[in-house]
Amino acid sequence: MTKTISQKITFKNTTPKALYNLYMDAKLHTLVTGATAKIDSKEGTKFQAYDGYITGKNLQLIKDILIVQSWRADDWDDQDIDSTFIMKLEPKGNDVILKITHANVPEKHYDNLGKGWTKDYWELWKNYLANKKAK
Repeated sequence: MTKTISQKITFKNTTPKALYNLYMDAKLHTLVTGATAKIDSKEGTKFQAYDGYITGKNLQLIKDILIVQSWRADDWDDQDIDSTFIMKLEPKGNDVILKITHANVPEKHYDNLGKGWTKDYWELWKNYLANKKAK
């Protein structure tokens, strides 16, 4: 069985471009998460994040708006299919609404992965953006 993670996060006083770059720029991705990321903002290229724990391929990219990837973690079983990760960035005044849909997540990894997106990405992004503005 697989499940789908859906999350909606508001980032205050930022831009879609800033959030897109936090994910798609390998240096920023690595800096903010503290784990090595190898990612290129070209469709069809493979990527790695969290020191190779996450691997996949960029399926569709619309700069500053949309990221669609095939995605899997190295502790998934061989018979688990790749999941599909979709991130949409929607400006709303001075804020950005980030919406993710992470489909075909193996049921046994659903809870940890849902918490991981919040703890290992969104909270780190918010801290990074707040510290950047404070400087």
